[in-house]
Amino acid sequence: MSMDMTTVGDTGLLDTLQHEVAVFARRAEQTRLGGVGQVRNSMDRAAYLLLNRLDKEGPMGVKALAASMGIDSSTVTRQVAPLVDTGLVKRTSHPEDGRAVVLQLSPRGVSRLDEVRDSRRQLMAELTRDWAPGEREMFCALLTRFNGALSARMAVPGVPVAESETAS
Repeated sequence: MSMDMTTVGDTGLLDTLQHEVAVFARRAEQTRLGGVGQVRNSMDRAAYLLLNRLDKEGPMGVKALAASMGIDSSTVTRQVAPLVDTGLVKRTSHPEDGRAVVLQLSPRGVSRLDEVRDSRRQLMAELTRDWAPGEREMFCALLTRFNGALSARMAVPGVPVAESETAS
């Protein structure tokens, strides 16, 4: 962001914002948002996002999954491998083209995703316990808008994206 997009008065606010986003990212990674003291319900970010996408959009091929997440097919292949190995995702043949592979959540994957979501939901409830419902809604709306702006920026040709950023 160039300084001409902001006023000098915004500099302090933008410094605070970038710092708080960095602290949030570190805290989220430290806890993996695993839940309220439930290490067994933690899941790494890439696995959670892949399982969540398959749950919401249904079975799909690697290329379609990569495109829907805005990441490279090789990254999806690498991230899906341990999910297949642990039985959370299963590979099946495409119903119309038996040569193509389709990824889908296994029953174990559905169960595990439900556990993690429930644990994360409990954590969010605990962290925002003293917030008014309107504050939760506003935070959610602003965070959604912020993530949308990040996604849009990453989609701009010529803007390099680090590998660590694509995993999210």
